[in-house]
Amino acid sequence: MIDRYSRPEMRALWTDSAKYGRWLEVELAVCDVLAERGTIPAKAAETIRAKAGFDAARVDEIEREVRHDVIAFLTNVSEHVGPDARWVHFGMTSSDVLDTALALQIKAAGVLLLAGVDRVVAALRRRALEHQHTPCVGRTHGVHAEPTTFGLKLLVFHEEMRRNRVRLGAALAGACAGKISGAVGTFAHLDPAVEEAVCERLGIAFEAAATQVVQRDRHAHLVSTLALVATSLDKFAVELRHLARTEVREVEEEFGRGQKGSSAMPHKRNPWRLENVSGLARVVRGHATAALENTALWHERDISNSSVERIVLPDATMLLDFMLHRFAHLAETLVVHPEQMRRNLDSTHGLVFSGTLLVALAEKGLSREDAYRLVQGHAMETWERGGEFRARIDGDRAIAKVLSPAEIERVFSEKEALRNVDAIFARTLGSGGEEA
Repeated sequence: MIDRYSRPEMRALWTDSAKYGRWLEVELAVCDVLAERGTIPAKAAETIRAKAGFDAARVDEIEREVRHDVIAFLTNVSEHVGPDARWVHFGMTSSDVLDTALALQIKAAGVLLLAGVDRVVAALRRRALEHQHTPCVGRTHGVHAEPTTFGLKLLVFHEEMRRNRVRLGAALAGACAGKISGAVGTFAHLDPAVEEAVCERLGIAFEAAATQVVQRDRHAHLVSTLALVATSLDKFAVELRHLARTEVREVEEEFGRGQKGSSAMPHKRNPWRLENVSGLARVVRGHATAALENTALWHERDISNSSVERIVLPDATMLLDFMLHRFAHLAETLVVHPEQMRRNLDSTHGLVFSGTLLVALAEKGLSREDAYRLVQGHAMETWERGGEFRARIDGDRAIAKVLSPAEIERVFSEKEALRNVDAIFARTLGSGGEEA
């Protein structure tokens, strides 16, 4: 992934040096366990741990000759260790170290990803509470529907991100699995207890039944979950981008001192970072497709997954990490215009209460068909000719025979329409804004 769309903390986890460091961590853990079991000399394990090292440039140099990255790495480690290096990689196959080390990289990346999700959740929670009672119009099909609050919009986003955190935690746990079971997963050269001890030492799970590789449904689940989280951010960004349109202008991105919105039009203040979130989500979704394709390998394994994973796992984790922090900042600094929300809510002259009027008439004994005909007639006249919907209702004798002035007043009460917003917040966050 290009630096523009990645943060240094995540990028550092996927460098060649970081990868080789994880490989070495796995090899050393295996040596330690084998020494404890008496399979290899304890003195040799001590020497290996004391001397083992690598030089990324040297590994690359050797690989150009041998055309095998793990062999190149082991050769370079041997150059550091000396004769006792014969016990390094003892009884193992390449995928034992590759897949187990990959689990360690995923685990480290997961810590950063979950922290990013937590930041988004916290930002949405704070802004939702801030605007819990900020009325705005709800839209269906892009058309004014009924009143809602801006805080409730953000609360819906908040709940989706809390679900995403659970999903992501489960997907990370599934993908953080190693294996030390040999060429076709039969433990022909090492005991299953070695695998269990090594993975426990490394703080990861183990693949209970493997082929030569950890099964790729685990990684497909992870990348698909990354894509789902990215898609949630896309969903939020699309909503805020709509609300930032000139004709709507209920919110806008923070616009910094000295910032410029357009090379041609000095007045522009574009939602470019929200658009950026939407664009990057498309890339992560594409990576999910590639990860799904990786699950079907020939027999006990082939290498078709390897090239894909060198791209999609670093890129997908780096992109989502970047997106999470970009969106969190957007949520933290979002400029909200309650007065414009009020103007937009009022712009359809009371039509947002037509549904409440329909219910009130039906409750009083009118058939739904008759009630709908009465309400729609006045609604369409207001839509097409202007004027106030309430005034037309007040002047309708047929409605006056069914509803009292007090009942009509209640129909057009915004407070009544939003009376359950606090209950939604309470059952979501708990009393006092604390999470349930």
